[in-house]
Amino acid sequence: MQEEVLYYIALTKINKIGPVLAKTLISYCGSAESVFRESRQSLEAIPGIGKVLTDEILTSGALAQAEREIEFCLRHNIDAIHYHEGRYPRRMLYFDTCPIVVYYKGHGELNHFRTVAIVGTRTPTESGKIICEKVVEGLRPYQTMVISGLAFGVDAVAHKACVQYGISTLAVLGHGLDRIYPQSHKSLADKMQVNGGLLTEFPSGTLPDKENFPMRNRLIAAMSDAVIIIESKRKGGSIITAEFANEFNKDVFAVPGRVSDEYSEGCNKLIKQNKAHLLETAEDVAYIMRWEELDKNKDIQGQLFLELEPAESEIIDCIRQAKTITIDALTYKLKLAPSEVSSLLLGLEFKGLVRSLPGKKYILN
Repeated sequence: MQEEVLYYIALTKINKIGPVLAKTLISYCGSAESVFRESRQSLEAIPGIGKVLTDEILTSGALAQAEREIEFCLRHNIDAIHYHEGRYPRRMLYFDTCPIVVYYKGHGELNHFRTVAIVGTRTPTESGKIICEKVVEGLRPYQTMVISGLAFGVDAVAHKACVQYGISTLAVLGHGLDRIYPQSHKSLADKMQVNGGLLTEFPSGTLPDKENFPMRNRLIAAMSDAVIIIESKRKGGSIITAEFANEFNKDVFAVPGRVSDEYSEGCNKLIKQNKAHLLETAEDVAYIMRWEELDKNKDIQGQLFLELEPAESEIIDCIRQAKTITIDALTYKLKLAPSEVSSLLLGLEFKGLVRSLPGKKYILN
């Protein structure tokens, strides 16, 4: 596994090759390893690569850098997970910009049954802290993992409440795992790893620079089934996370406040613009997400899901993430023939697991 992930890490070390181009290379070459074994002529012929990037691939020393990264991971009990592994956070796979490698330290399940992000201002009011703690406590019966960013303020309050109530919690970081930022949260980060963990797309040595945090916020949104905003100004990291969540078709929730409160401006604006549901308690999340209804049906449908073919399971996962999806989108994501996807959908309709809508759209029953 270490040898396999080596080539994925090496791709991340090449200048000007991000997740999208890296996936293009892997797709054309057949594997990450094959990228480094292709001829110059073959690499230059790949769309978006050309002579300059081919030179980078062949002469950058990326493999040597990747070897050093793996050595660091082994010394510090860090998992380097590439996007073709089953352990990779599957919720991120639906977005083209998801990283091809993530670094993880902890014991939590990255593909947890339910995931909810809780983010907000770095300087919450006492009321905001109390609301945050109550929301976390209210999520406990629904077996959720709480995701945040380990920052000062709401992030830290949410993580600490999870540790207190025995709820799995994950911090997505904007730097490498050779450090904890802020340093004062080192003890909290250690406690979180017992039933959760720390995740980043950044290799060791990456500093917590300002430009990294919007990238961190996109992963928080991508990994979450729902995003909760507790106190935020009109601009800031929480609003960026909410915008990503809306772009990814995730449900966003915001705690309202008085129009005169500076730290309620962002939440009130999201609600006013219909970009967030109004949140008072964790039960509001459960109601909108239909968790109780789904839990009641889980036992009935559990046996059916055990009998699904792999392709049928993939379709169910796609619809669950997108909530509503077209047959064309399914065909593209699954890389199957349209006729085969139509046949699989029909079978799932007969089993009562999916339902068709006008416009060739599908939802879960």
